Amino acid sequence: MKKLKDYEIGIAKLSNRTHKYEFTLNDDFFEEFGKEIILGGKLKADVELDKTESLLTFHFDITGHVRLTCDRSLEEFDHPVDVQATFRIKYGEENAELDDDLWQITPNTQTINIAQHLYDYIGLSLPMKKLHPRFVEEDEEEEANDQDILIYTSRTDAGTDEDDDEDDTDPRWDALRNLN
Repeated sequence: MKKLKDYEIGIAKLSNRTHKYEFTLNDDFFEEFGKEIILGGKLKADVELDKTESLLTFHFDITGHVRLTCDRSLEEFDHPVDVQATFRIKYGEENAELDDDLWQITPNTQTINIAQHLYDYIGLSLPMKKLHPRFVEEDEEEEANDQDILIYTSRTDAGTDEDDDEDDTDPRWDALRNLN
């Protein structure tokens, strides 16, 4: 957690204007969060903080690459990352998370640590299926072919009207409809 102190922004003494910060995210950064999803990486995070009397608006621009494990071959590979995100913090009576991208803090809060936000935005940009680049084209072809195949249908006759369907209903449903 000591390494995450580098990602703290002292907001108490900042003037009401736009402030710019640049952070480097490397293997040490990702080690602090464990290596279950992201094994490492090299990214640059440009953070722009717009401070007003009642609101802090963080604009994140994160670019670089992260090292992932392929779901198919279990090989490590570099995946490009390009994230733009906005996060807002407003002042209020208590510390609370009001929404995914809106927090509330007390006016006497001195610093904001953005490390978790950086990690979360990177994690959200990753694909659900992590494939080595040599498998991506093959997987896209399989998905294109699978779109034309009908897997299952519950209708036995495709040419009937809706009126005909009413005659084929289960008598238990008819009994329930009569309860109105």
